[in-house]
Amino acid sequence: MTSTGDYLSRMDVDGDGKISLTEYQDWLSYAFDAMDANHDGVLDAQEQPARGRGAGSALTREQHRQTLAERFRKQDRNHDGWLDARELASPPQ
Repeated sequence: MTSTGDYLSRMDVDGDGKISLTEYQDWLSYAFDAMDANHDGVLDAQEQPARGRGAGSALTREQHRQTLAERFRKQDRNHDGWLDARELASPPQ
């Protein structure tokens, strides 16, 4: 099993010991990018694994990144604009 510290170090592209919003969004966009079969920046109904999102509703990469930004803000408990290992290990509330 991978520790939170290992996970943080893989997400921490610039090596400063904390995760920025951009690093968080880039790391957690791997699934979106893998599902975007035609690489148009939009997941249409056929590219989405579950139809429960609202049958047929498309999801743009920007909408996906916005959802991640909201999750980031919830995890950033001390509101300093960064996630440390402790915040990263805590689920968003």
